[in-house]
Amino acid sequence: MQLTKNFTLAEFLVSQTAARRGIDMTPPQYVIDNIKQLCVTVLQPLRDACDSPVRISSGYRPKALNDAIRGSITSAHLEGRAADFTVIGETPYETAVMVDQMGLVVDQTILEFNKWVHVGISHEPRQQMLTAYLSDGVTHYTPGHLEDARNA
Repeated sequence: MQLTKNFTLAEFLVSQTAARRGIDMTPPQYVIDNIKQLCVTVLQPLRDACDSPVRISSGYRPKALNDAIRGSITSAHLEGRAADFTVIGETPYETAVMVDQMGLVVDQTILEFNKWVHVGISHEPRQQMLTAYLSDGVTHYTPGHLEDARNA
C-alpha cells in the first residue's frame, strides 16, 4: 500500500525479531492511519527536503514485538505514531537538526546513540528534542541534540 510518493506501508512492518518469533505484524486500520499521518506530516516533507532516501529501521510494533525487544510500554511505535530511521547521505545528527529546523510538527525527535533518529507524532505535540546515549549500560536522555551524543 502506497502511503505517500516515497513511502509504503510495508516499510513500517519489517522486523527481524518478529520474523524469528512468528509475531504477526498486520496492523489494525487506526495504526495504518497513524503511519500515513506520520509519513504525510513528517517523513515525506523530510524526504523531499533532503532529496535522498529515508530508511525506516523500526516502524509499527505490535505489543508482542514491543515486549520482545523490551520497548517502552508507552512507545508511540505501538500505535504507528513513530519511526526510527536514517537518511542516506546525512548523519543522524544532521537529520535530527534538520527535522527541528524545518519546523515539522512532532511530539519527539530523538537522536538515538548517534546511530539513527526517532520521530514521533501525537495529538498534543511537545516538540521535544532529546539525545539518547548509553552510560554504564543504561540508556540516558538529555535535552537537545548533542553532536557527540556522549560516546554513543
